[in-house]
Amino acid sequence: MPMSKRAVAEFFGTFWLVFGGCGSAVLAAGFPAVGIGFAGVALAFGLTVLTMAYAIGHISGCHLNPAVSVGLVAGKRFPASDLLGYVIAQVLGAIAAAGVLYIIASGSASFDVHAGFASNGYGVNSPGGYSVLAGFVSEVVLTAFFLIVIMGATDDRAPKGFAPIAIGLCLTLIHLVGIPVTNLSVNPARSTGPAVFAGGWALQQLWMFWVAPLIGGAIGGVVYNTIFGTKGKVQAALEKEVPVPQPVG
Repeated sequence: MPMSKRAVAEFFGTFWLVFGGCGSAVLAAGFPAVGIGFAGVALAFGLTVLTMAYAIGHISGCHLNPAVSVGLVAGKRFPASDLLGYVIAQVLGAIAAAGVLYIIASGSASFDVHAGFASNGYGVNSPGGYSVLAGFVSEVVLTAFFLIVIMGATDDRAPKGFAPIAIGLCLTLIHLVGIPVTNLSVNPARSTGPAVFAGGWALQQLWMFWVAPLIGGAIGGVVYNTIFGTKGKVQAALEKEVPVPQPVG
């Protein structure tokens, strides 16, 4: 599959993740009396990945997340030469989704983009008032385990056809844990999209939601490949001179 088509798939997939996940938080979570709450937002994020994994997993691998792409490079599942193209497509997709969501949300007179717009934060901007250290550690640990689940579910030895379900449920689970701490990122693109429109503190604190998930993703990729993996798919493919398979995740 040419890089151009894979990049377009990542753009649309990340658009869907941000629009569906952040859209549920902005439009539905706080709706009086019948809002979906933290659990509903967590499920929405999981469903975006699950549905897109089946839709574009066979095209791009459905990373939708720079931390996932970095983790798969670290775990020898994805060629480093393709990393930049994926990250650019993911970030642009996230910003585009946040832009569409902003247009929709602005249709309500009560909407205030500076109130948060599903942005990630720590300290006074954490839903639960958690410190920068608590936020950093949670983002690293949850991203690392997300990568371990992704690599395990897409391992050649794993049952076939179920990876999107495991990965979607994992994303739901880590949102249930992390939303009170940082509004949960584990995805630099997801954090960047809303922050561009919220501005102010969201942009000032954005650094953590790049640094921590990327560290966590790399740790998860290395841990799985070192402890549980066999020969990396990229290495094996080069030795056999066959196309590198793309993981779903």
